[in-house]
Amino acid sequence: MTTQHESPDSPLGDVTAPDDQRDPDGDQFDLAARLSLTRVPGMSTDLSDISEVEYRQLRLERVVLVSVWTTGTVQDAENAMIELKALAETAGSQVLEGIVQRRDVPDPATYLGSGKVRELADLVRATGADTVICDGELTAAQLRNLEDRVGVKVVDRTALILDIFAQHARSTEGKTQVELAQLTYLKQRLRGWGQSLSRQAGGRAAGGAGIGGRGPGETRIETDRRRIGHRITVLRRRLRQMDSTRATTRARRERDRIPSVAIVGYTNAGKSSLLNRLTGVGVLVEDALFATLDPTTRRTTTQDGRVYTLTDTVGFVRHLPHDLVEAFKSTLEETAGADVLVHLVDASDPDPVGQIIAVRDVLRSLQDKPQSSEISQVPEILVFNKIDLIDEVTLAGLRASRPRARFISTRTGEGVDELISQIEQALPTPQERVDVVIPYSRGDLVDRIHKHGTIHELEHGVQGTHVIADLHPGLAAEVRAVGGR
Repeated sequence: MTTQHESPDSPLGDVTAPDDQRDPDGDQFDLAARLSLTRVPGMSTDLSDISEVEYRQLRLERVVLVSVWTTGTVQDAENAMIELKALAETAGSQVLEGIVQRRDVPDPATYLGSGKVRELADLVRATGADTVICDGELTAAQLRNLEDRVGVKVVDRTALILDIFAQHARSTEGKTQVELAQLTYLKQRLRGWGQSLSRQAGGRAAGGAGIGGRGPGETRIETDRRRIGHRITVLRRRLRQMDSTRATTRARRERDRIPSVAIVGYTNAGKSSLLNRLTGVGVLVEDALFATLDPTTRRTTTQDGRVYTLTDTVGFVRHLPHDLVEAFKSTLEETAGADVLVHLVDASDPDPVGQIIAVRDVLRSLQDKPQSSEISQVPEILVFNKIDLIDEVTLAGLRASRPRARFISTRTGEGVDELISQIEQALPTPQERVDVVIPYSRGDLVDRIHKHGTIHELEHGVQGTHVIADLHPGLAAEVRAVGGR
């Protein structure tokens, strides 16, 4: 495998470079399109009441980060703030300051304690921030109370992640999944303003008089909640239809017994870069959280010519919102049908072990789904990526703590060939021996044997192609029915 390098003069690589110097991630035209839509400074959102029910949209904002540290060490709290900062910057925000409070549990009314709330309000005024981002999922009451006290918009971690997903989704399915998660989150947090809590009269009544004006009616906020509920039903119906399409594709792969490998891992661990390195497909790569939301599946071949698929999946994160897991469960369940999981970890992260735990927690949550009951039985190859970004002492410590793991760099190509060999060894191999003569009119069967079986002998004779090979049971039965043995 040739090692390819990124051009130092262009983030998209040198398109005129020879093949052995070309960026393994390809030309990255999708990345250029995404960067061209970077948010414009000065477009921050204010807190004025511009509608009967407040629907807010995140734009480029000057933010203050807030976290309540309830468990773990001081280092854990610092790592959580570092990740929250990365999330905010990925969403297009400018981070000004951060506050961490040590509490047994978050305050049920304002998330922070009363003293910290006053300190936060002073900090917001001093820095000129227009948004506060909290590292947790806040209730509607906590959001409202905290906004009243600090005087600017408050966003929780879930809303922040949903906004990133909304920016990065490109496919119809991805956009549908994101919208479903956003509406599910919003439905429980609708807030009324002014006349939005008034009752609506039914029938032809006007001004509350006449038939239809005597009942309790329906508040406008209830109307919005009902409309959102209807939209959620429509989106779930669409996703079920998309699920059936994916099931058809999956059934075709299972019929041919095409082995599959799913690349899973924490967000920004380098999964898309690894897929590019292994297949040369050129999917979008960006040094940002949740750059990939639309999974990509590509075929490649083993050293002995067998075909298998590689799937780049959605990245995970600590405390991944439940609504997102539910919305993306059909996509995440692709990992359950895989024959091998390549679990990619960012070796340069301050807490790589925490990444491993977070990913496995999400994978365990998928076991509650009927299609994912055997995900724990799928062989896992643990791979530490980005070893070119860490020092020798750190690398030695990781090797000692995880002696069976692989250590690679998708940027330089170090260790990738060894990983490919291990993946191929872990793939299921055909077990059923066939000895048949296939008529020349069925050359398609010979092609499938080449792709999905292990050929021991192949000879072209008068009657057809004599093949001795190991195949999967389904293909073996089909071949015997044609070959007559």
